[in-house]
Order: sequence, then C-alpha cells, then structure tokens
Amino acid sequence: MDEKTGEVLTGAVLAERVGWCADLVAGMARVLLSGHWNTADVDALASGVDATGRGLPSQAWMALRRLGWGVAPPDGVRVNDRIVRMAQEQAGRVLRSVKWRADVVAGVLASWPADPDRRTPQEWDTVRRAVPGGEYLPSGVIRSRTRQIAAYVRGSGRLPVDVFELEPSPGALGMLLLAACDGQQATIERADDGRRALLRLQLPVRPDPGAYADWSWVACPLTLPPTVPANAVLHPPTLRIAGGRVRADLAFTHPVPKPRRSGHTVALGVDWGLNTLLSAGALRLHDDGRITALAAGGQFRAAGVLAKQHRLRRTSEHLHTKTRHYTRLADPALDGRQAVLTEEIRRVAQRRSRLNDALARSAARWAVDQAITAGATVIYLEDLRSLEAGGMGSTTNTRLSQTVRGQIVRWTRHVAAETGIAVVTVPPRDTSRHCPHCLTPLRHRKAPDRPATPGWKWALCAGCGWQGDRDQGAWRRIAARGLTHQAKTITDRTSGQMAIRTVVDRLERGAVVTTAPKTSRADRSKTGLTRPRTNRPAPRRRGVPFPERPSGRTGRRPEGHAPTGRPRLPRAADRYQSVTTISAPTTRHKPRGAALGAGFHLHAHASPPRWTAPIPDPTVRMGSLG
Repeated sequence: MDEKTGEVLTGAVLAERVGWCADLVAGMARVLLSGHWNTADVDALASGVDATGRGLPSQAWMALRRLGWGVAPPDGVRVNDRIVRMAQEQAGRVLRSVKWRADVVAGVLASWPADPDRRTPQEWDTVRRAVPGGEYLPSGVIRSRTRQIAAYVRGSGRLPVDVFELEPSPGALGMLLLAACDGQQATIERADDGRRALLRLQLPVRPDPGAYADWSWVACPLTLPPTVPANAVLHPPTLRIAGGRVRADLAFTHPVPKPRRSGHTVALGVDWGLNTLLSAGALRLHDDGRITALAAGGQFRAAGVLAKQHRLRRTSEHLHTKTRHYTRLADPALDGRQAVLTEEIRRVAQRRSRLNDALARSAARWAVDQAITAGATVIYLEDLRSLEAGGMGSTTNTRLSQTVRGQIVRWTRHVAAETGIAVVTVPPRDTSRHCPHCLTPLRHRKAPDRPATPGWKWALCAGCGWQGDRDQGAWRRIAARGLTHQAKTITDRTSGQMAIRTVVDRLERGAVVTTAPKTSRADRSKTGLTRPRTNRPAPRRRGVPFPERPSGRTGRRPEGHAPTGRPRLPRAADRYQSVTTISAPTTRHKPRGAALGAGFHLHAHASPPRWTAPIPDPTVRMGSLG
C-alpha cells in the first residue's frame, strides 16, 4: 500500500516501482565499477587502510566513501543518500571479491610455463609459490586460469597484463541491498503472531524522479516461511525482480550451538558418486582407539534428476551450436531467429540453475538427517574442488565435471550449522583405492558376478577378503581418516570453514575399521538342502497314473523329493550378503518373436483367427452308453 495516497498496489505495480529504483542503483554501480576497475584501486581497497593510515570499515559503502570514491545520479534525477549507499555497497562488494582472482592471475602470469597444457613438477611448485596461499589451492583453479590466459594469448598474440585486461568490467545487478540503508529508507518489523512482518521502504512513483516529492513510502506485508524461527531477529532484506514478481531475500539471526573442531566420537562419512550422488554411513571411535561401523550405510540416489539435468545440458549445447552458426552466417534475415534462440538459451540455463539448487538442497538435507539419526557430531566430506574428470569418455567426463559438489557442501554447512554439527573436509587421497579394514590396495571389478571383468564399481581386497561397493568402502575410509586426524583440523579465519589439509602417515595407519566379533557360539547358517524330519513319504498329489514315458530327452515330473544335483552351497556366514550389485546385461534384447511373426516378444503370441482353429469334435469325451 502507498502510504501517501492510500492506494493498494498490485504485484505488477510494486514490481514496476521496485524495478525503477533498482535500475537507478544499477546504473550508478556500473559507473563505479568501470571507473575503479584497475589494479591500483582494487589494491587500495583490499589493503584495509585509507590514505591517512586508518582502518577501513567492514561495510563496503563506508569503505568507498573513506577512499573518496563517490558517484552521482544521472542529470535531472533526484535521489536520497541511501540510494547512493546501495550502489556503493554493490560496487564495493564486487571490487573486494576480484582481489583474489587478481592475485591468482598475477601468480600464474609471473610463472608462465613453457607448455601451458602440461606443467612439469618444478613449474607446479613455482606457480604455487607465486600465488598467495597456493600451497593448498586446488589445482583445478590454476588450470582454469591457465586456459583462460592461453585463450587470450591465441586471440591477441601476447600475455595480458593483469586480470583487469583479461576480464572486462562486470555489470551491476538490478537489486536493492537494503542492508546498506537505515530507517530513513527501509524498516522491517515483526508482527505479534510471529508469522508475519511489515516491510516499509521508499520507492519512486516514476522512472526518473526529479524531486523528493516523486518518492513515497510503501508498506509491504510479508509472510514468513516456517524456516524462520520465532526468536530470530530480522534484518533488512535484498529485493530483486524474478518472473515479474518482487522477491525478498530475508536475512535473520538466531542462536545456534557452536560446532567443535575435535573431541568427536561418532562421525558421518560422505562419499561422492556418479549415479549414486551420495553414499554415507556412521562410525564410532572407542576409548581404546578402535573404530567400528554403526550400520551398513545408505545412499542418496537421484538418477531421475540427474538424467533430466543431462538432457537440459544437451539441449543447451544444441542451442549454442545453432546460435554460433547464425552468427557466422551474418545474415540480417536471421536476426529474429537468433533472438529467439538467445531467449531459449536463457530459459534453459535458468531451469538448469533451479534444478541444481533444488538437488543440492535435498542432498544436503539428507546428509544432515543421516547425521542426526546416527547421533553424529561431525560430517566428513571429501575435498574435491580440484577434481578434473578425464580418461573415462566424453560423456562420463562431462557428467563428473558438472556435478553440484560445491553447492552440496555449501548447503550442508548451512543446514548443519543450525544443529551444531561440524562439517569438515578431508583430503581425498586413496579413499577409494585402499581397503577400509586393512588399508590394502583394492582390486576393482565391474560387478560381483563378473570378478574377471575390469571396472570401477565393485571392490575386492586380497588382504582381508572384504568385498563391497566402491562407494560403501569410501565413506568408511573418509570417516575413519577424519576421526584419527581430529587434531589436524583447522578453521579458516575469514570463512569459518573447517578442513583437514594434510594426511599424516602415523595417524593414517590407525584409520582402519574393525569388524565386531561374532556373539553366537554355534554357526546356525544353512549348509545344504533341508531334509525331511520324518520318514513318512510325502502324500501323492496325482490322482491318476502317470502317462507312458515319451520317447526323446523329455521326462516326466518326478514324484516327491528329487535332488537337483547342484554342488554343495558354501556357508552362509562366509558369503557376502550386503549390497546387491548386479552387472548390466552384455547382450541386447533380440525380439526373435517378431521375426517369427509371434509379436514383439517371443512369449507374446497373437490369438489365431477363428477360421484357422479346428472345429471341436463333441464325441471325443463321450462315454459308452452301455
């Protein structure tokens, strides 16, 4: 509702007025970014001190004002100072975030290798020393920046000076960061029932307000989702336009338990997979140092969602190929078709982004629920930021490269923080290669029923005889490594993320999962066929005598019990009876029945026409009249 006129605004009118204000903020933010998109200004902002040596404030808009980086609205437009603050806040956040990329690119340029496609070990050590924090930087980040620079060299014939020549000035987003404002621009209050809130903010009544009279207060009631606790403190949200509607990204603060770095006795290990997205299980660390598994573990399978994701990826690739083809043709008559394809590419990208976000949230919620059920106080994940798929075919490599591992880790930390569960990343070295019970290198096969076929799904240990699913063994190794390396857990000061960065051989030797001894004295497993308990023969079920034995290999049905002739079964206690993994059939389906005219399947026969059936003889079953 417009408080000045008392007019009730529709959703479309509210989105229009918010869009006018967001356009003014984005225009001023673009001016700031283009004017300070250089190494000197970014270094000055990242130094943390101004020209007089005083420390810069943590708020981006205050830091920019301390440095004297101001901006004015377009000519003829009148805005208050809080609108300028939002533009400075958005530009300051972007300029602060580019500092890390600038340091990485500068380190790669300073240690440019002779062959960008393949660095030597000495060149890897050189580039890691040149990049700040390069010792623990994922190698995938360095490779991606190297490819970016190599593409620039192929186009211009020389190396770029810095990241600001390599990347153009970024654009500004159309959103309102109300966190940079005070009560003179926006306020938010919670209702007495705790489920609603009232947001009041000033919005323009026209796209180019020429005076303060063109601004008015608008009251927007908000219905809080159930995820907002009743005791949470609400903060001014960020407003954005999505699908013609105003979206409010509401921030709130509420107390949560503080997670611990060490002292954990029950831990949940989570392993990544291709078809099975997550495999998780809990381990317990006993007082004597033994590590035992609490259960067989579980799997988060999202085959349907992943299949849809890959279909959208192929659709996007096809649309990009057609767009590039139209661009090469340079025909003005094809501009309309190219515009339609561009809009379709945007829609497909939006669907992929929403699908990935929903998948990441669901997987994170599943992992935290597993930890809560098992009573675990820590979740150990593999640090796969540097994973680059290769050597497994173009399709598999693409599927591995486009999984949402980073989003799942981010959402897992967010969901686990509400319950006080720590989330720690561990090095992924040899988690799927060694046996979780004896650390012997495993032999990987395609499936348990094909032990001689090389593969990667099924693992067999030649040391202790353990065999099982590759992912089921990996989460045991991850959780055991985390429990034994608790003293090596560090916490990042800026982000607060916990990680174990190095593996100590002395501690790794104790990261083995011991199996619980058998509690039963006698082995009551079945070792053969079940014999009848009495000597009384089985009753005859056939009321008529057997027909004469036909000639040939066919025989008649035996009476009573008949041994099958199979060899003696192994003892059930020694057979693996956990995860059932059967290999896919190697031969394709052959519709032999269709070739014989019997329908699609061999056992699906069409009924013959009535004129082809013989006429039944009613005198066949007629008995004697005498």
